[in-house]
Amino acid sequence: MKLRPDTFAMTATLAMLTALGPLSTDFYLPSLPDIGGFFGAGTARAQATLSFFLFGFAFGQILWGPLSDRMGRRPVLFMGLGLFALATAACAFAPSIEALIGARFLQALGASGPIVLGRAMVRDLYEGPRAGRELARMGMIMGLVPAIAPFLGGFLHEAFGWRATFIASLAFGLVLIGIVDALLPETLRRRLETPFSLTALLGDFAILLENRAYRAYVALTALAYSGLFAFISGSSFVLIEVYGLSPKAYGLSFGFGVLGYISGTIIAQRLVNSRGIDGVIALGVGCLAAGGAIMLAAVLLVGERAGVGPSLAVSLPMALYAAGVGLVMPQSQAAAMMPFPERAGAASSLSGISQMTLSALVGLFVGQILAGAALPLPLVIATIGLVALLVFRLTRAIRAARR
Repeated sequence: MKLRPDTFAMTATLAMLTALGPLSTDFYLPSLPDIGGFFGAGTARAQATLSFFLFGFAFGQILWGPLSDRMGRRPVLFMGLGLFALATAACAFAPSIEALIGARFLQALGASGPIVLGRAMVRDLYEGPRAGRELARMGMIMGLVPAIAPFLGGFLHEAFGWRATFIASLAFGLVLIGIVDALLPETLRRRLETPFSLTALLGDFAILLENRAYRAYVALTALAYSGLFAFISGSSFVLIEVYGLSPKAYGLSFGFGVLGYISGTIIAQRLVNSRGIDGVIALGVGCLAAGGAIMLAAVLLVGERAGVGPSLAVSLPMALYAAGVGLVMPQSQAAAMMPFPERAGAASSLSGISQMTLSALVGLFVGQILAGAALPLPLVIATIGLVALLVFRLTRAIRAARR
């Protein structure tokens, strides 16, 4: 029996599809410092396994969304999941840091399909605030993955080494393929008749970019996630190498941000009907700016003394920033796709491309400036939070016009 809309099983399945990307990053975070040491690579090259993943994620989204608008969601979903499984196996047995970086790029190409198509399927099935609420529900369920993944990754790393995290990711991907094959129906009601080509692709993206409100919501999505990714890409080096946490303790510390994100998605579900999409985003950008500012002030206050206590200067304010991400991202994604039901795949793709490209650039920048110090990380996160708040305020009239 295929899954039906407005059921928990459908929401959970779509959430698992969108969780494939976070799983692929968060699972091996506790291993990042040791991966660099294992291959004789420095911090910047080890961190490149994260940033090149995001470049692959961005590049893959150029293809999957527009292709699914023409072929259907299920066939394209199987392509992405299959590529993910093959590339994850290559990551597990990579013989060098260069091979791992390349395999991570291919892994991201595959993982980008499920997350793009999961959001597009929400637009296929739901309208208006209901779509925003569904994406928030998916975010709440998806948040369990990064809650568990760093801790489990730290355990697997200490017990079996860094390659074990990729083997576990491969198992998760294979389970997803079975679930999609058995339970997930085709949700696309009407396919675009124009053939897939570079000209058609650019035409789809041009139509989207003509809408100024779409551009504003995509910018908010990209800024919110890039601050989160700055933490993802730099936190293991700061919390493990600067503040002296063990991989397991780092996994637990990472949980503060996850709890914040889940809390944000829960609040969004409860407020979106009464406050509307923009009302929820307003609360979220305030959390982004406040979380970054508090982290910066706290790190300046406590310095870089090793220990669990000083490390809370980073992890506790990150919970507030992550709550802002849970408030901003699902609503901004829903609002961006809403005017384009016939191009939901392309709208999801272009949003994801922007989000991942900016985040990859931020991640590379963080890798270059960390240099064994804690302060650069909150500086980046605080700056991004402030910019998100400014963008939201400056685009108020544009978003109100919805065009």
